[in-house]
Amino acid sequence: MSTIHDQAMNYVYQQVLQRLLSFFSRAERTALQLLIQRLAVAAGGMDRIGSFKVLVVQSGTRDSCYALALMRAAQLSIAGRAPATFQLRVATLRRTGIGAPAMHNIHRSYSALFLYDDPRVELLMVDHREVLPFDEQAPLSDDGREANRVNQLLMGHRRAWNEGLELWDDVYLSTAEFYGQVARWNNGVDALVASEPLQRQRHFLDGLNRAVQKAGIGTLPPSAASFDDLFPVLDGLGGDVYRQFYTDGELMPWRPAGQFEACRRTSFIDIHDMVVGKLEERWPLLTDFLGFHAEEMALHLGENEYIDPLLTAHLRGLQASLIEGRAYEDGVSQYLQSCLATLHRKQVPETLCERLQDTLGHLRDHEESRGQMAQCLQQTFGLSEAQMVCLMFAPFVDNGAGLERFLRHCHPGMLVAMPDLHRAMQGLHAPEQVLHWMTDVSGLPVKLIGRLYAMTPPSISAPALESELGETDAVADDCSAEG
Repeated sequence: MSTIHDQAMNYVYQQVLQRLLSFFSRAERTALQLLIQRLAVAAGGMDRIGSFKVLVVQSGTRDSCYALALMRAAQLSIAGRAPATFQLRVATLRRTGIGAPAMHNIHRSYSALFLYDDPRVELLMVDHREVLPFDEQAPLSDDGREANRVNQLLMGHRRAWNEGLELWDDVYLSTAEFYGQVARWNNGVDALVASEPLQRQRHFLDGLNRAVQKAGIGTLPPSAASFDDLFPVLDGLGGDVYRQFYTDGELMPWRPAGQFEACRRTSFIDIHDMVVGKLEERWPLLTDFLGFHAEEMALHLGENEYIDPLLTAHLRGLQASLIEGRAYEDGVSQYLQSCLATLHRKQVPETLCERLQDTLGHLRDHEESRGQMAQCLQQTFGLSEAQMVCLMFAPFVDNGAGLERFLRHCHPGMLVAMPDLHRAMQGLHAPEQVLHWMTDVSGLPVKLIGRLYAMTPPSISAPALESELGETDAVADDCSAEG
């Protein structure tokens, strides 16, 4: 029965491969053969490919779904011509910002590629530092959502009051930790395979460099320029990237306990050059075969996984109105103009520039749209308007250096309580109503506010300067791909 079942499944897998290849262009078929050769070399020869395990990260975006299809084509192609093929580990990081549409894209691509129940494939997701089987229906755990929210606030507060807020710094930190841990889980993997172009790899490492400095655990080496350096960089950061914010026992350990290798053997295989052809030529594969559904905003602004241009424009507006004494609309317009300038410099089609201008223009023209952005921050990140305003002022770090400014602008009635606020942040006795006010207005427990109080804003060193131009370059690259 087992032999008959295996034969039947092999037939199914070959049918899947033939249908998948029917969507490939001639250039993609050539790239597939080159990919197979690259994997065989990395494994030490085709005779060792059966014991070779690769990791692919799946986030439900257009590019990650396409890369997975390419890897599945390679796996099934080798299986049809050799005694064994490589093992595939596909992992997803559950975090705020990855909602139901992305999870549905992941599930549909897994189903179309017949990854479920294939013993050569592991489908995993990580939620609140726990490695779990992938489950499309499982929501982000309450503990995971709360940890995301708190860590995002801690990272956002680690700056001077007049520095721009980067709301996604914690995403770089948690994603890097995810790469390092999921590569070590359950006997580990031999290689991480990724299709990000070099510019996006550098963009990620720049964001990570800024994030680790805000987390107080050093800087990345200047030589870290691509994902070839990713795992040595992660080893250099140490096992717990949040250790400066929490004491022993406060942070959830990685689980299942005892199933993570002490020494990682993982290398990196770059397959960006295997992604050939124009985007519009890949849409039939993505939509008709993989069942990929693009969200409206992704179609307009691209698919940068770490920065949302619409929310960034909103934050620029808040920065202008709350910190710089200008109008909200001025901050949005300035960000829009920097985006458009970069898009024009990269010769992105004018229709895409118009889409961007129309989308961000609503923030300038309609109070209702600004309210929607505030609602989005609440629903996505769990941040109230008062907590976002507090975050913009970053009043707690450096012994509360910005506290008086924050109170005068936003809570003048609390100026009389400044001595009590300082005492509370120093860990001394303070009235209960003052403690409640601190938690409500910041979204953080008092003990974590006290740790921020004892920290100074980091002086961010290169190459961690992910400037506004860097953000708009990332948007431009995505829009160029859309074009």
